[in-house]
Amino acid sequence: MTKLVYFAWVRERIGKAEEEISLPADVVTVGDLLSHLKTLGEEYETALQVPEAIRVAINMEHADHDEPIAGAREIGLFPPMTGG
Repeated sequence: MTKLVYFAWVRERIGKAEEEISLPADVVTVGDLLSHLKTLGEEYETALQVPEAIRVAINMEHADHDEPIAGAREIGLFPPMTGG
C-alpha cells in the first residue's frame, strides 16, 4: 500500500485529504502514478486534468514526474506554489 496525501485544490477536487492505495506493477514513476489516478474516477480526472501542473513530493522531498516511486512511504500531490 502507498499513502497518498493531497493538498490545496487537489484535495478539494478529489474530496479527501489522504488515502492508502495499492498500485499496479506498471506504475513505476510519478508520471505513471498521475496517469493511473486519473482512471479512478471523475474527481481524480478533474483534479489531475493538467498533470504537468501537479507538483509531487516523495517522502517529503520534491520529485520530478520521471522519478521512480519504488519504496515511497508517502507521496504528496499539490498544485504549484504561489505567493510572496
